[in-house]
Amino acid sequence: MRTLWQDFRYSLRMLAKNPGFSAIAILTLALGVGANTAIFSVVNAVLLRPLPFAEPDRLVQIWHTPPQASFPGMPTFAVSPANFLDWRSQSHSFEGMSAYGFGSYTLTGTGLPEAVRVVAATSGFFSILRAKPLLGRSFLEEEDSPGHEHEVILSYNLWRGRFGADRDIVGKNIALNEQMFTVIGVMGPNFEFPLSVDPDNRPQMWKPLAWTDQERSVRDDHNYGVIARLRSGVTLRQARTELDSISNHLAIQYPGDNKGWGATAIPLREDLVGDVRPALLILLGAVALVLLIACANVANLLLAKTLSHRKEIAIRAAMGASRYRLLQQALSETVLLALAGGALGLIFAHYGVFLIVRFLAQRLPRSTEIGLDLWVLTFAFGVSLLSGIAVGLLSTLRLAKADVGESLKQGLGRTSSEEGRTGLRSVLVVSEVALSLMLLVGAGLLIRSLSALRHVNPGFDPDRLLTLGVSIPSNKFSDPSQQVRFFDRVLDRVRALPGIRSAGFIDSLPLSDDGSHQPVSVEGRPAVPMADQPEVDVRVISPGYISAMHIALLSGRDIDDSDVPNRPGAVLISQSMAQLFWPNENPIGKHLTQYFFREQPRVVVGVVADVKMDSLNQRRPAPTLYSPLAQVTSPTGRTWRSFGMTLAVRTDSDPLNAVAMVANSIREVDREVPLLNIRTMDDAVSASLSPQRFTMLLLAAFAGTALLLAAAGLYGVMAYLVTRRTREIGVRMALGAVAGDVLRLVIGQGMWTTIVGMAIGIGGSLVLTRTMQSLLFGVSTMDPLTLVGVAALLAAVSFLACWIPARRATKIDPLIALRYE
Repeated sequence: MRTLWQDFRYSLRMLAKNPGFSAIAILTLALGVGANTAIFSVVNAVLLRPLPFAEPDRLVQIWHTPPQASFPGMPTFAVSPANFLDWRSQSHSFEGMSAYGFGSYTLTGTGLPEAVRVVAATSGFFSILRAKPLLGRSFLEEEDSPGHEHEVILSYNLWRGRFGADRDIVGKNIALNEQMFTVIGVMGPNFEFPLSVDPDNRPQMWKPLAWTDQERSVRDDHNYGVIARLRSGVTLRQARTELDSISNHLAIQYPGDNKGWGATAIPLREDLVGDVRPALLILLGAVALVLLIACANVANLLLAKTLSHRKEIAIRAAMGASRYRLLQQALSETVLLALAGGALGLIFAHYGVFLIVRFLAQRLPRSTEIGLDLWVLTFAFGVSLLSGIAVGLLSTLRLAKADVGESLKQGLGRTSSEEGRTGLRSVLVVSEVALSLMLLVGAGLLIRSLSALRHVNPGFDPDRLLTLGVSIPSNKFSDPSQQVRFFDRVLDRVRALPGIRSAGFIDSLPLSDDGSHQPVSVEGRPAVPMADQPEVDVRVISPGYISAMHIALLSGRDIDDSDVPNRPGAVLISQSMAQLFWPNENPIGKHLTQYFFREQPRVVVGVVADVKMDSLNQRRPAPTLYSPLAQVTSPTGRTWRSFGMTLAVRTDSDPLNAVAMVANSIREVDREVPLLNIRTMDDAVSASLSPQRFTMLLLAAFAGTALLLAAAGLYGVMAYLVTRRTREIGVRMALGAVAGDVLRLVIGQGMWTTIVGMAIGIGGSLVLTRTMQSLLFGVSTMDPLTLVGVAALLAAVSFLACWIPARRATKIDPLIALRYE
């Protein structure tokens, strides 16, 4: 232990005597450790850390698996009430099962009206999650019935923000949708369910679902999620097998509604992180490559430093120092470098985490938990220590085994051990070049993919387009005509404002991924069960929406003011829907029926261009049906519930300048209506690209760092070779070699190293980029333009790294060189 302490003290003195070398080595390692720590902090919070529930591994989400003929490419679907009740009563694999749904309620009475996100759940919801309120109690089983459901539990943030953390809130009444609800509890600060990636969609209240008898019998309307807890000892496979059996039985018992519909149980963590897992793992792999390159670079620096002291090391060995003792002393220096690099890397990681959370919080689940906790600090320490040991072993292990007598010949010419060290340094550079090329190819593919997405035609013009949500309580209007009159009055006022070109309403904007999907049947064709009817996206729009969005009208007419309740039901359809139902016919004048509105057949009056409904990287166009707001009715057999819509406003100038005017116009119609998600459509398009953009920026930053490190490593090797071959170069020039010959000699050797590394890197990238397929759009993993461009960039940087020492070699004076040792 005493000798180890002496070695650390000696290493500190040596590092202090070489501040330039120490700074470069520490900064290089800090980049690698910092990048790894930042990404690991995200992976730890999202993928590794247990969910904030008791025994979270037993929690599962249960979803329908829809018939693929109607829902191609959609693996899961929301659940219907009757099917959920049958699953719950017939299954034995689950300790408990609860259905839940979302709703927007208007909170009034304390300040301005506010739209709050309310989760309505069946009995057992909180007991399944093992969650207890901070204040008050959870729901009683008898409260999950009509007439007894006017109780709510507040989220911690709403309790603090809206109600000032009033500890006497339990038992008080609050006004929701103009009805009184009693607060029976407040959840703790760490409770959230359903877990949401988007902070704007996180639940703020919970209430009993309280289905009526009519609602409990519904099988064909799928709007709910289901959370369940597996019984102790029951495996996921057993639960899925039981759900398959129940679903098959229901399909036989209710073929009209359940044919083709299955069920599956997905672990809660997998259900939550399934979309972001591939990107995070790819980024984690990328930063691991950066760390490897950093270690190789520092090892190269240490090799050069060690070679300059090889005679000193040989003298120590000749005086009796063991190889273990020499290795310990060398490792003490590299470990100190790595720990210093790790400390600086933590600072880099802190700011890296800040940027990740700031720009990607709305796309990452559990983003509030991302940070440098004990596990992340332990990871950083471990990575730093392992990096130090690896660098030390690479740079000193062979030297410790070198022949002492040969090392003592330093100054008498180049020894065979020196040749071995030079070969090892070249191998390290080849590795750096190969790894950096892999990262550059990955970054290049993402850049090309993002470029392709930016050039995708969304089907509308986002320029100078303002959107804002108008939240309407479900009980605000007693019949559809009242809702239609409200929105008509709003449109009349907004269209009369100066600088407004056009305006219209839609129930769900493009790129929002939250619209309705409904089965549709065509008049004159054989009737088929719901499971065999094609599903299309269905949107409700007002007159003026199509023109406000600049969606192209391809044939027929637009929805207009003539489409009123006493006229035949009219619809617009998208081009892909026309091709799906009438591939070789003119769809204008054709009749169809929406499954949930069977009493109102509709006629196609126009065809519009396809619009990206879910996201810009939507692989196939979504067949879409647009029905007029003025002809909206309640679904067949259901009671009427009013609903909110989103206003789209086309302006003459910057749309943000019109926000105040538009908002005031709406409040003049009804001051109790909250306004939501006020933003431009340009912002919506940009937000839809944020996951791809941020993944690309991170990978590009890592690839750029790797390229600089590889270039620095190549430069270091070539500069060292020029120094060691000074005598040889002098002899060549004395015998008549010109500057061009020396340039070719040095650059040729360096570029050969680069070519070998590039060949290995291209082979590796062709294998590794296959894991990126789900992140790419409009470009293949073997895109030749990306491969050629990356290879050319790497070759150019490598040429520059070789040219600088080669240029210096041409300035060597042969007379001085011949006396060089």
